[in-house]
Amino acid sequence: MNEEIWITKLFNDHLAGLGNAAVNLVGWPSVPRPWTNYVCMELLVAAIIIVVFALLKARLSVDKPGKFQQTFELIQDFVHKQGEEQIAHHPDRYIAFFGTIFIFILFSNLIGVIPGFESPTKFPAVPLGCAMAVFLFYNIIGIKEIGPINYAKHFAGPLWWLAPLMIPIEIISHFARPLSLTVRLFANMYAGEQITMVFLGLTYFAIPAVFMGLHVFVSLIQAYVFMVLTMLYVGSAVAHEH
Repeated sequence: MNEEIWITKLFNDHLAGLGNAAVNLVGWPSVPRPWTNYVCMELLVAAIIIVVFALLKARLSVDKPGKFQQTFELIQDFVHKQGEEQIAHHPDRYIAFFGTIFIFILFSNLIGVIPGFESPTKFPAVPLGCAMAVFLFYNIIGIKEIGPINYAKHFAGPLWWLAPLMIPIEIISHFARPLSLTVRLFANMYAGEQITMVFLGLTYFAIPAVFMGLHVFVSLIQAYVFMVLTMLYVGSAVAHEH
């Protein structure tokens, strides 16, 4: 079990009752210290995102956009461009979801660079939660956009006589997607944070800064990869060609 970081200690010392009330809702028994590091860090990341976008909304300007607004406009344009490249039919409908996934994973990855915090994405439960959200989203959107019958035809393949072979393969492939998304994000973030901590323990000069920079780079890449794979899954789910 990982050692509690300072924010988890605060939650367990002062909000243990609230934590146990939450776990009791899903049938888990009460424990003395119900809060875990990754849950507290997820809540912190969510709070940071809410504050950031509240500040952004207050500063929005058509005539004189500041650097803060321009930064997020660049992110929005980037996500929109990627969506147009990956999805042929009405990508604008899904940009909000793609942007939410990208921002949440990016902030979750980067917060581990700050001393005293941990990246919640280095714990398997967090990438798995994001992966399951993606899995549910693209399947629901696919059924909604092209209908349950046409969506089911995606699993049968291009030729009807291949359906007995293709259907099991497609089902296994779809259920493997959450596992693939989870393992890729978790493994990269866990390895990156462990390497950074090892070098921080050895020396406090230039070498740790290099690995912290590498951690930032990996954080950006993993958020991007997760978002693009989500776009690919949505694009294949809403495709009308079949």
